[in-house]
Amino acid sequence: MTFLDFAAPAWQKRRIRNQRCAMSDISALEQEILAAVAAAADEPALEAVRVGALGKKGSISALLAGLGKMAPDERKAQGAVINAVKDKVSGALAERRAVLKEAALETRLASETLDVTLPAHTSPLDLGRLHPISQVTDELAAIFADLGFAIAEGPDIETDDYNFTKLNFQPDHPAREMHDTFFLKPDATGERKLLRTHTSPVQVRTMLTQRPPIRVICPGRTYRCDSDQTHTPMFHQVEGLVIDKQANLGNLKWVLSEFCKAFFEVPNVKMRFRPSYFPFTEPSMEVDIQCARKAGEIRFGEGEDWLEILGCGMVHPNVLRNCGLDPEVYQGFAWGIGIDRIAMLKYGMPDLRAFFDADVRWLQHYGFRPLDIPSLLGGLSN
Repeated sequence: MTFLDFAAPAWQKRRIRNQRCAMSDISALEQEILAAVAAAADEPALEAVRVGALGKKGSISALLAGLGKMAPDERKAQGAVINAVKDKVSGALAERRAVLKEAALETRLASETLDVTLPAHTSPLDLGRLHPISQVTDELAAIFADLGFAIAEGPDIETDDYNFTKLNFQPDHPAREMHDTFFLKPDATGERKLLRTHTSPVQVRTMLTQRPPIRVICPGRTYRCDSDQTHTPMFHQVEGLVIDKQANLGNLKWVLSEFCKAFFEVPNVKMRFRPSYFPFTEPSMEVDIQCARKAGEIRFGEGEDWLEILGCGMVHPNVLRNCGLDPEVYQGFAWGIGIDRIAMLKYGMPDLRAFFDADVRWLQHYGFRPLDIPSLLGGLSN
């Protein structure tokens, strides 16, 4: 207690006691606000402390608003103290805000950091693979296009007339039986259609709609009741057809020789033609090509072994007549190759059934990059 406490009038003593209480309250408020500032965990929490202290209805703002009701000398003393607290709180808020911003930035940088030393994600073009059947079909198209052939296509569901009759199949031919052919139920007219057993109906459709000279290949799906390691109920076949006034076996042999050299990518290949029988060709032949079997692999253009690869022959005169062509004027040759079979031979695939298993692992191993388009200039199987 000071001397002024004994000498001052009673009213002055009350004012002094009120001022001391006010100072004590302000000091406690200051410590409370500074503690809240230090405890703010993030910028939103810190902003809440600022509003509670310095906002329009904040605790410090309320003290400043109450200065107008005080006496001049009391207002002067209290105002200085309250403004000092306001400045101190404002400084603490600014320092804490800077610390929180730095911490938030470090947290964001840590969460968004990219390790540029890691390999880039594989693109869909690198992941995707072209099925070997599609690849080999493109190879065939590239080879025969260079030889002047066009591509002809037809429906998978055919009539008995196009699939058998016009191709010189006799009514009692075994291929017409249920164990070889997938027949469909008769339609409203009683006609029983079927899934084509070869792509030869496309040759028929071509001869019925185009006038010679004709040079086409006919790739597509075919269907037969058969299933084992080298046969499936659905398989792929490509057939070729040439019709003009001078087509002969010499032309056929040259076309097939050039095809085999280009497809198997060898400079030379020996071929032998053996007599055979097909209803739609006369004479008919099966073709073997020279190969060597080493360590489970088949290599073409070398060795002393032979491997059957396709069937061929001169178009039968009856087929020409059935398609509206005079066999005394026009003649032609045709051949047929199993696309699945030559794909297995070229790329070393042991089981035909795996072609249709939809196994991604198999496709990743045997598949081809989709943008590697086969061409005779850039390579067929690059």
